Amino acid sequence: MSKTHQKLKAFTLIEILITIVILAILAGLTIIALNPGQNIDDANDVRRKTDVNTLLSAIWQYNVDNNGSFPSDITSTAQAISNSAADICTDLVPTYMAAIPADPTTGSYTDCTTYASGYTVSTANNHVTVSATLSDSSAYSQTR
Repeated sequence: MSKTHQKLKAFTLIEILITIVILAILAGLTIIALNPGQNIDDANDVRRKTDVNTLLSAIWQYNVDNNGSFPSDITSTAQAISNSAADICTDLVPTYMAAIPADPTTGSYTDCTTYASGYTVSTANNHVTVSATLSDSSAYSQTR
């Protein structure tokens, strides 16, 4: 009676460990390259810029419909768009916009009695300026 020994083909422990290390290095490099924190900051900045434009458009639509008058709470001094400073919500919502846009990290909006948009507004020489603070702490303003 003869016994035949078959040689099994399988990966060795060293081969498996080397593969795991290579995959871990590639995963780490991918995470570093993608930089999710910066992508989130960039997305928030795009939203802030869009919100500034939306607010300016609504204020100008109000201005056109009211014979060149801006909402009375917009002054020559830059003020926060909130229920405690430049309270323009009842002038703009719901006629010119569905809700006051809020900064994605610092703003809040419940309704026209409780909100703090995170943006500022002022007027000078029949122009309105709306400003936002970007994620790198720089100011972004648009004037019309």
